Amino acid sequence: MTSGAQPAILVLEDGTTLRGEGFGASGETFGEMVFNTAMTGYQETLTDPSYAGQIVAMTAPHIGNTGVNDEDPESHRIWVSGYVVREPSRLASSWRARRSLDDELKAQGIPGIAVPGTRALTMRIRERGAMRAAVSTVEDDPRRLLDRVLASPGMTGADLARTVTTPHPYTVSPPDGTATRYRVAAVDLGIKAATPRNMAMRGMEARVLPATVTAGEILATDPDGVFFSNGPGDPAAAGYAVAAMRGVLEAGVPVFGICFGSQILGRAIGLSTYKLRYGHRGVNQPVMDLATGRVYITSHNHGFAAALPPQGEWGAGPPCTGKADTSRDAGSAWAHVPPGARKPFGTPYGEAVVSHVNLNDGVVEGIRLLDRPAFSVQYHPEAAPGPHDAVDLFDQFAALMDNAR
Repeated sequence: MTSGAQPAILVLEDGTTLRGEGFGASGETFGEMVFNTAMTGYQETLTDPSYAGQIVAMTAPHIGNTGVNDEDPESHRIWVSGYVVREPSRLASSWRARRSLDDELKAQGIPGIAVPGTRALTMRIRERGAMRAAVSTVEDDPRRLLDRVLASPGMTGADLARTVTTPHPYTVSPPDGTATRYRVAAVDLGIKAATPRNMAMRGMEARVLPATVTAGEILATDPDGVFFSNGPGDPAAAGYAVAAMRGVLEAGVPVFGICFGSQILGRAIGLSTYKLRYGHRGVNQPVMDLATGRVYITSHNHGFAAALPPQGEWGAGPPCTGKADTSRDAGSAWAHVPPGARKPFGTPYGEAVVSHVNLNDGVVEGIRLLDRPAFSVQYHPEAAPGPHDAVDLFDQFAALMDNAR
């Protein structure tokens, strides 16, 4: 153990126990244990509101190399409940750094643990699924800590969007020299700072609204388009957002949703949602656009997904299975697209299609309505961090608003 480091313990709800060194704040924290496969962007991960209520383990072995700066946060605070790494960097080596990761975690009261077994932890989560867990520097008995883990709330049924949203509306305007071409009502279900910034760069004035805003309040802003953001928790618990989405769809205003917002669109049009075994979290998820066959490498953070409807029906259906599409070459990317994923299905708002799927497991990654100006994706086009393959989705939103005029 490093000289002066506190002993710490990580306990999962199945009894798995890992001992290591504490870093960040002292104390005890509870949350859903998940892992992130990104090799960079830890500051954006920590401040992403979609991670509220979760203890995040990083699969990259060395975290904290570039310290923490004041330019890259995606919100006003760290949202993760706890942080797990293999080896925290002892030095912050970047001209942009203002403080170390350890100092930032301490300042914001976030307990962390460094354990040599992050690979084993990741494999455990992949095998058993995301589980409730705790990190503690004050409890040494794993049995007592396990009792408290088992008494802690799970993610299923958790309504977290209303806890991370802005309490008051605010506006992000295009920068000087960029004309305002569109007014967008952005429903903050856990929005990241990079999202309205990307909109502003394209001439969109984003009026960011609280998660519980009604359809009437959204439409009262006279928007050219409505955006539903990413966010944490179970979409089945956010009926207020589903109701707002339905009201906007009925009004025929262009809609763009991402991540949690995509799941809200799915529920609004009659699809069910379900919890993934261990979710998609990282910046390396391959997603195919079924209209073009193009594969994007994308940034993800979600533990729930919309279910593919049964062929020929609309409504609740089983999750995508990822079974091969035998009508295509089994050696191609199309072999990973579930049968029927490209077939239109009925909704209360006309026909819709699954527009994107994940090539790792066949999960629905996008929805497009054919009779209304509305579409969504299950990933982060704003990246932050991550590849910028999908940033043109903001341009597609602009084109949708142009066509609606």
